[in-house]
Amino acid sequence: MLTFLAFGSGSCGNCYYLGNGEEAILIDAGVGIRRLKRNMKEYGLSFANVKGIIITHDHADHVKAAGYVSLEYNLPVYATALVHQGIRGNYHATKQLDADKVKTIEKDEEFCLAGFHITPFPIPHDSAENVGYHIRFGEEAFTIMTDVGMVTDCIKEYILKSNYLVLESNYDEEMLRNGKYPKMLQERIMSGTGHLSNHQAAEVLAECLHPGLKYVWLCHLSEENNHPELARKTVEMHLRAFGIIAGKDFQLEVLRRQLPTGPWQLA
Repeated sequence: MLTFLAFGSGSCGNCYYLGNGEEAILIDAGVGIRRLKRNMKEYGLSFANVKGIIITHDHADHVKAAGYVSLEYNLPVYATALVHQGIRGNYHATKQLDADKVKTIEKDEEFCLAGFHITPFPIPHDSAENVGYHIRFGEEAFTIMTDVGMVTDCIKEYILKSNYLVLESNYDEEMLRNGKYPKMLQERIMSGTGHLSNHQAAEVLAECLHPGLKYVWLCHLSEENNHPELARKTVEMHLRAFGIIAGKDFQLEVLRRQLPTGPWQLA
């Protein structure tokens, strides 16, 4: 039995919990440690079961608490060499990792942690480096893809191998173009190393949805340029045009930005 819980998903902080009934991992550590400790306690979860933190990329909203969590709970932190380098240079990561807690992983090379078989794979984004994670436990496969500049063949490949998928749906194009962001920032977000829009998320789901995909969670929604119901409706309406019905053919959820969402007990 897998347990998935999002402690936060957005530019204010990202952190996800994935447990297998005995052990668990954290994916990113971008929410404050006091908030994380409070949320863990509220949901009856123990850091004693957490065996490590895996990091997608080095931006502050994904790593700012990694050093504190690692120190307090004696947890190793897994990331690629470039991501670790980016963390060391990120002034928002005010507590750096102890050397013995730095675990370097390679893209496209599987490693094992807490009973999970984990494969990092490349995702385009304007960070030192960015990876998604394909995580297998028994016959189940869980994949997370956040801060996605553009959809690649590699991304499609991992969607097709997943039973559970966390996929970025960051912005609505019209809200972004008509919003308060300066043109330079708009262009950065819409670029191939920026973020994935609601329509882009809908399009890749329509192309890659398969009978084995049971749950999709839309993540990393922009506070200024998106809305949870808008993201959901955009995806639902696009899929319906292909005869795919959310809630029937698969389950669709939207993760909250600053509050926990879940937990889900997954088969």
